[in-house]
Amino acid sequence: MTTATMDVGDYLGQAGKLAWEVPGLAPGTAKRPVKTVGIIGAGTMGGGIAMNFLTAGIPVTIVETKQEALDRGTKVMRGNYQRSADKGRFPQEEVDLRMGRLTPTLNMEDLAECDLIIEAVFEDMGVKKEVFTKLDAICKPGAILATNSSGLDIDEIAAMTKRPEDVIGLHFFSPANVMKLLEIVRADETRDDVVATSMDIAKEINKIAALVGVCPGFVGNRILRMRQVQANKLLYKGVMPWDVDAAINAFGFKMGPYQMSDLAGLDIGWSKGAKTQNPIRDALCEIDRRGQKTGAGFYDYDENRNRTPSPVTEKIIKEITGAGDATMSQDEIIETCIFPMINEGVKILEDNKAQRPSDIDVIWINGYGWPQDKGGPMFYGDMVGARAVLARMEKLGAEDPEFVPAETLKKLAAEGGSFLDLDLGGLKTGQGK
Repeated sequence: MTTATMDVGDYLGQAGKLAWEVPGLAPGTAKRPVKTVGIIGAGTMGGGIAMNFLTAGIPVTIVETKQEALDRGTKVMRGNYQRSADKGRFPQEEVDLRMGRLTPTLNMEDLAECDLIIEAVFEDMGVKKEVFTKLDAICKPGAILATNSSGLDIDEIAAMTKRPEDVIGLHFFSPANVMKLLEIVRADETRDDVVATSMDIAKEINKIAALVGVCPGFVGNRILRMRQVQANKLLYKGVMPWDVDAAINAFGFKMGPYQMSDLAGLDIGWSKGAKTQNPIRDALCEIDRRGQKTGAGFYDYDENRNRTPSPVTEKIIKEITGAGDATMSQDEIIETCIFPMINEGVKILEDNKAQRPSDIDVIWINGYGWPQDKGGPMFYGDMVGARAVLARMEKLGAEDPEFVPAETLKKLAAEGGSFLDLDLGGLKTGQGK
C-alpha cells in the first residue's frame, strides 16, 4: 500500500479489512463460546459496553458496589434505548426486549457462570488488581477475563490471576455504545483462542477491531499523548490554546486538544490542592474553571456552550509560563503537534506493538476523529514525506529527548520508501500461544 497509487477511500476500505487478519493465528483456531457476558461497573463506560451486547442479543449481568449506582446506570441505558426508539431507529418493543436481557446485581459471585467478563472500573492499577484477584476466585474455568483499561499494564493485571492465558484487553471508546473502535490488547500470555474469540466478538457487536500489544497507552492513547505534550509545550512558548485548537481544526480534527479537554472536564485526575505535571490545568481547576460543565475552562462558555477565548486563561498562562506574546503560523503548529504522532507510530512499529502500519490508521480514523481525507497518521506520513517529518522531529528532539526521531524514520528519509510499507516484524508478545 502506498499513498502515491491509492485513493484514500480505497485505502481505508482495505486497511479496515486487513485489521481483522491476525498473522500467526492458526487457521481454524477454535473459538470459545460466549453466550453470557458479565460487566463490572455500571457507569458511563460499563453501561455503554453492556448496550453493545444487549443489542446483539447477548444476556449481560452487570455488577456495581452500590444500589444507587446500579439504578442510575440501568436508567441511563434504558433512556438511551428509548431515545433511539423515539427517533424510529428500531420498534418501541425493542427497548423492553433489550433491557430484559440485563441482570443488574450487587453481588460479584453472580458472574461465576459468565463466558466473558469485562472489567470497566476506575482507571487505577490497585483497583483493577483487586477486581482480577476476585474474578480469578469466582469465574469458571475457560472464562475470558477482560479489562477495559485505556493504557495500564495488562501483564501486571493478568499476573494477579492463576490463568493469565485467559486475560486480554478490550479497550472500548466512550461513548461505548456509539464509538466503533475496539482496541484488543494481547498480553504476553494471552492464548490464541482468546484472541480469536475476542476478534469474533468484536464483529458480533458491530465494532471495528485492531489487535495491539501492551505498552503505556497501547496504540491510540500512546500517540495521542505525543500531540498533547507538544500542545502544552506551545503554551510555554506564548501560543494560546485557541490558536493551537484553530490549527488542529484547520488540519481537519473537529476538536483541538483544549476544546477536547474542556468537553471532557479539566478535573479528570485532579483533586483540590493537587500539584500535577500540568500547573496550568491545576490553576484553572482551583478557580472552578473545570470545562464546559462549569461554564469555563480554557475557554469561556455562554448558556448555549458557545466558546470564546478567555482573558482569564490568558493571564494565568502568562503568569505560570512567563512567556510573552507569540505568533506561530498554523502550518508550524500543525507540524509541531501532528508530526510527533507519525514518529510515535513508527516507534510503536519498532517496538512490535502493532500488527502493521495501516492498523494505526484504522485506530485513529475510528477512535479519535482523524480527518478522513488524510487517511491516518501513517498515510499522512507518506503524504508529507519522511524528510519533512524528520526535519521537524530533529528540532523537537533537540528540545526534548522523548521526541527524538525514530531510527526507522531516519532510514526512510535517507533511503526513500513508504511508511505504509514498513514491516518491522508485526505484533510480538512474550509467550502468547
